[in-house]
Amino acid sequence: MASPAGHRRATVLRQAAALLLALLSCCCCFRGSGARSASSSPASPKVPAVIVFGDSTVDTGNNNGIGTILKSDFPPYGRDMAGGPRPTGRFCNGRLPPDFISEALGLPPLVPAYLDPAYGIQDFARGVCFASAGTGLDNKTAGVLSVIPLWKEVEYFKEYQRRLRRHAGRAAARRIVSDALYVVSIGTNDFLENYFLLVTGRFAEFTAAEFEDFLVAEAERFLAEIHRLGARRVTFAGLSPIGCLPLERTLNSLRGGCIEEYNQVARDYNDKLLAMFRRLTASRPSLKVAYINVYQNMLDLITNPSTLGLENVEEGCCATGKVEMSYLCNDKNPLTCEDAGKYFFWDSFHPTEKVNQFFAKKTLDLCYEQLL
Repeated sequence: MASPAGHRRATVLRQAAALLLALLSCCCCFRGSGARSASSSPASPKVPAVIVFGDSTVDTGNNNGIGTILKSDFPPYGRDMAGGPRPTGRFCNGRLPPDFISEALGLPPLVPAYLDPAYGIQDFARGVCFASAGTGLDNKTAGVLSVIPLWKEVEYFKEYQRRLRRHAGRAAARRIVSDALYVVSIGTNDFLENYFLLVTGRFAEFTAAEFEDFLVAEAERFLAEIHRLGARRVTFAGLSPIGCLPLERTLNSLRGGCIEEYNQVARDYNDKLLAMFRRLTASRPSLKVAYINVYQNMLDLITNPSTLGLENVEEGCCATGKVEMSYLCNDKNPLTCEDAGKYFFWDSFHPTEKVNQFFAKKTLDLCYEQLL
């Protein structure tokens, strides 16, 4: 792991960035048939709905209506949405992986956020997102930026089922819930916003390896609970090379490149997560969990960016691309790139729409092999 002095330097930089973010916010008040792809023409849906849990990688707008500074419902977020610029609360210049997955399955091209008042149960019956940017498997992670904790996402899922039964009837609601495809992406914030930021005290309670074990146990509890509530087909994303995110590269600028200590933690966590999936599904024959190898998928693109026509895999498109996200990524910055399609990252933390579509294709390929 990195030295205590190294963590202290990173902490100072992170806390400074967090303070600046808060100040600005106040001012601004995914293998089957090769023919299948996330951009193919809609086919007959193999699932009746896509149901999403997790963090900003899959949050389609739930943070818009809650009391947090971690938002993206303003330009230039949504700059490249189909039909014209439209900031929806997605941390991206366009759509997220669940949106592409939904469309490829013959469902709507946008998975609505559960807290978006523009949508009702008739929309949620075909897809719904409970995710909240900034949340994690650890409840303390959600508290850092006052976002929706994972347990609350599960409570919303329960409420959703009650509404669904009233809307479609008990039998139809049960079928939608059991035949839906569940998309789960969570965990990055537990390390980068919580453990390594030294703000919740978890670093003093656990070694990094112990914290990995704690998070995997939380993930197992979550999966067991949604299985009890009816979920049967789940995709669960592992951690990416978190040390290679633009913000982490910036914090590691004195040494240069990715923070290898963070990447090693991600690899170790992913190995434990995969072992847990095997144990859990062996004890629950009706539950299928497809592990999405985001680490390798991302590393492949960073190592060979030309395969997707990318030119920059180290910085975000928005602003300087080194530290900006949320309110620091705004339409007043003249440095924002003109063509996000040449970039892996949109802001200092999140992929562009082009990369999200690539991840969605990888997820769909795995779904056709293992779940559908």
